[in-house]
Amino acid sequence: MSDDAARDEGTDEPPDQPADSDGIENDAFTYNGGRIDPGESANIRYGISETYLGDPVRIPVTIVNGEHPGPTVFLSAAAHGDELNGIEVVREVAHDWNHAELHGTLVCLPVMNVPGFLAQERYLPIYDRDLNRSFPGREGSTSARRMAHQIFTNFIEPCDIGIDFHTSTRGRTNMLHVRANMDNSQVSRLAKAFSSNVIIAGEGPSGTLRREATDAGVPTITVEMGEAHRFQRSLIDRALTGVASVLAEFGLHQDSSVHWPGWRTVINDDDEKTWIRADAGGIVDMKHGRGELVREGDVICTITNPFKEEEDIVTVEAPFTGLVVGVLENPVVYPGNPLCHLVGLSPDTRTALEREHTAARSQSELR
Repeated sequence: MSDDAARDEGTDEPPDQPADSDGIENDAFTYNGGRIDPGESANIRYGISETYLGDPVRIPVTIVNGEHPGPTVFLSAAAHGDELNGIEVVREVAHDWNHAELHGTLVCLPVMNVPGFLAQERYLPIYDRDLNRSFPGREGSTSARRMAHQIFTNFIEPCDIGIDFHTSTRGRTNMLHVRANMDNSQVSRLAKAFSSNVIIAGEGPSGTLRREATDAGVPTITVEMGEAHRFQRSLIDRALTGVASVLAEFGLHQDSSVHWPGWRTVINDDDEKTWIRADAGGIVDMKHGRGELVREGDVICTITNPFKEEEDIVTVEAPFTGLVVGVLENPVVYPGNPLCHLVGLSPDTRTALEREHTAARSQSELR
């Protein structure tokens, strides 16, 4: 585990600034069937498959191509159709922000899994396939891989970096954090630029967008935030701060600043994180929420049967002092179901987190 408990700057490396763009025009962005010239933007409904009736399945894509040269960045959401927070992040960046002085290009994919989104289901409702285990896709393969291939070749591979937004699955919630292959220097730079407090290191499972894009030369991170089937405004706003910080770091918005989150921990080792699981079935009374610090031995939750009989109450304690990154929302479990995701913190980082919580409480009391 590596920690940055108090720093004034954003990342370890200075941003790569594009060459002086006076008189230099950005390149056109091209995809199969279209072209967006410098200084133009377009809202596209791009066909990636067909329904049982033979009607097209189209995903919404917004391309904002700045007049000035710079990196091409993709922002994607709803690879799982019920994960909604990222949709609003991508939409606001695409349609509410001022990109008049954009240096580079934004490729915004707010809903990649359109069939799942329409059904409000996590997976493609076509043999229950997971789109986010199907990248980079392949022609002539399964329906999920064909869709992934269309998305990947047209809108991911042409990019220089990417941010893929997710939430927890149904019945659980996550604090905002980044997942990234920190062994890749450009991915590490991108992850730190997003300015989340917690980065969980790892290359990710095979078939995930961030792993396959990174392997294809497009450094990509996953941002986890909140729960499924919700717009959670505080998390959306925090993610928008992260996007703005990335655009500043990589020179797309040159008048903006990289944001420093106040403290940061990078979880590198499996020994520094654990999913705490239920050893009994029943009804859960959760004592801590996402983003809370728990001490070793603290009661995280209790599990009881419908009669709340004293002798049958199961108490679940924290195995080490750490931060609750993910937590159960649906208060019923079978044995083996996850209760919370706990990550370890160094003493310096715990001090910084406690200082932050004390300041937040003081502000609340003043109001």
